[in-house]
Amino acid sequence: MNYSLIDVRPKSGSVGAEIFGVDLNKELKEEQFLEVKSAFRQFGVIFFRDQKLTPDKEIKFAEKWGKININRFFTHVENYPQIAMVLKEPDQIRNIGGAWHTDHTYDIEPAMGSILFAHEVPKKGGDTLFSSMYSAYETLSDGLKKTLNKMQARHSSQHVFGAARAAKNDDTVGRIQNPEAANQYAVHPVVITHPETGRKALYVNPTFTLGFQGWTDDESKPLLDYLYNHATKPEFTCRFEWKAGSIAFWDNRATWHLAINDYHGEKRLMHRITIDGTKLN
Repeated sequence: MNYSLIDVRPKSGSVGAEIFGVDLNKELKEEQFLEVKSAFRQFGVIFFRDQKLTPDKEIKFAEKWGKININRFFTHVENYPQIAMVLKEPDQIRNIGGAWHTDHTYDIEPAMGSILFAHEVPKKGGDTLFSSMYSAYETLSDGLKKTLNKMQARHSSQHVFGAARAAKNDDTVGRIQNPEAANQYAVHPVVITHPETGRKALYVNPTFTLGFQGWTDDESKPLLDYLYNHATKPEFTCRFEWKAGSIAFWDNRATWHLAINDYHGEKRLMHRITIDGTKLN
């Protein structure tokens, strides 16, 4: 893809690109937005800098991509149920999203993408890692690809957001809520064909995947562990350093992400909007 209306700078060889020459406080011209959409499809996650948006502008940008998913478990920004707060206060130990995952795989129609808007960031630390599930799949052996292409996996929200997590009574209480709503369960192909790019991607993750359909969790674990270790090889990843006004928008069908928890004693406040998706094949 040749980009003439935006400046696209790849972050690594496999995933991620920063986009410059765009002011999201203004209405994007259709031709320019088409180039942004193309970059999103090509790189799996796109980043913007120096975009200090009001909640209304955050919602307006998100709605250009699809219907907003109202988060069940995160505290919302006051008066804006469309915007989930991803918050860690200076006196809190646990962060949110501190293990490799992709969002909403426990839904029958998983989220298309998630947008994170940085409002307050620590002086150092708090970066986010991303990994390409295209690269993770494409670098497997032909034999393993053939096996995985026939398999499905079970995903759930219960063990992450449900009663067992709430009973731990850790310092995410108040930031993560509604454990009674954690009743989602879905079965998806282990390898999906991306509905827009046509590329195949690995579609299991360490946070929400329980095991393979027709296998016990114990039987599933060795192969899942192999896939998880493979999928986070450094050459498949990029690392994004946040500044106030930065935005990351990732494709949940093609990437994993992990929020690094290395800024104890400092505050980190992000707004997150999730975009609905469709059933995956």
